[in-house]
Order: sequence, then C-alpha cells, then structure tokens
Amino acid sequence: MLKIDYKFKDVSLRQKAMTHSSYANEHHGTHLDCNERLEFLGDSVLGFVTADYLFTHYPELPEGELTKLRAAVVCEGALCEIARELGIPEEIRLGHGEENGGGRKRPSILADATEALLGAIYLDGGIEPARAFVLRFIPHKVDVAVAGGAFKDYKTMLQEIVQKNKQETLEYRLADQSGPDHDKRFTMELLLNSNVFASGTGRSKKEAEQLAAKKALEIMGC
Repeated sequence: MLKIDYKFKDVSLRQKAMTHSSYANEHHGTHLDCNERLEFLGDSVLGFVTADYLFTHYPELPEGELTKLRAAVVCEGALCEIARELGIPEEIRLGHGEENGGGRKRPSILADATEALLGAIYLDGGIEPARAFVLRFIPHKVDVAVAGGAFKDYKTMLQEIVQKNKQETLEYRLADQSGPDHDKRFTMELLLNSNVFASGTGRSKKEAEQLAAKKALEIMGC
C-alpha cells in the first residue's frame, strides 16, 4: 500500500506509475503501458516545484548555487529514500527477469517510479496536489543538503582568511529564532574579535552561519 496523502480519481494512472517497462514487455504491452512517460512528466514537475521552493525560501542565493542545491535534493539517492518512505519497492510491478535481478532495490528504478508517481498525481489532480506531494519531502532534503555543504562553503573560506592572522578570533552565536516548529527561522551573529561583524538568517543554524559568513566575506571585499 502506497503511503501517499492522495486519492486518485483515475486509479489506472496510479497503476501505470507503478509499472516498469520490464513488466509491460512481459505482459505483451508496450512502452505506452509502463511508467516511462509519467516519469518524464514527473521529473519536470519535481524540478519546477523544487525550484519555486528554493527561489522563495533562499532569496540570498545566486542562480548558480540554487542550481547546485536543486540538483542535490532531486538526485537519484534522494528520490530512492523517498521511494522507500512511500512503500514503492513493495508496490512496483516488475518483469520476472528484473525481479530476479534485484530490480526492486535498484536505485534507478525506484527513483524513476517516484517521479512517475508525481507525474500521475499531477495528471490526476493538477499542480497543487503535486506540489503538496513534493513539499512533504523537499524541505527536509534541502536542510540536509545545506548542512552538508551542497553550495559554496563560506564558513571555511572565511576561516582560512581569519587564520592568517593568529590574533583574530571568529565565532558564531544564536541571536534570534522565530516561527512555528515546521518552519523555524534562525539568526546567527558572526563575531570577529568578540565584535558583531555580520549576521545571517536561515532555516537552520548551519544555514544561517553560512549566510553570515557570506555577508562577512562581502564586507571584506572577498
């Protein structure tokens, strides 16, 4: 049973999203009977919704870093994790050869099925249900990617500059936090020689620190 908060009006779309080409071929079907076209559509919807989310929530990031961040959160690995959370490995229909070859655990198959399911939701209900489906997962994936340094590591860049003068000290401290638990905002101050030099606000403390470091580098002309 797929763990999705959506009820299909056309259940055939849900079934097609869970049909791999190997299954369709073995049952005298065609590529039109498998999930490949839905995967193509879902990939585009995923890219759009993710881009819209990043554009809205990360106004400080330039285009290049937004692109890197989007790539990090819609990669095959991230989509595989979502597939497992949704129960897709148990629901996808595979041909005997693919089944025996471990296809139910194959990352590319699971990622494609996740995008196909999104495409099916979009066709069945429109952009808002599709957006709601994506936003169940993407904000957390973005936080993980940001914490893992998916975009330029401004903190390291700043630290390397400051370390050239051993008398200078650099630290970060929490200045403020606001918002509900599901949409927190943190403001971190960057202290240079114990004096507030810059600050940044983000969805996590690590993101806020990165943005504070970015601002400090801009002030320094770096």
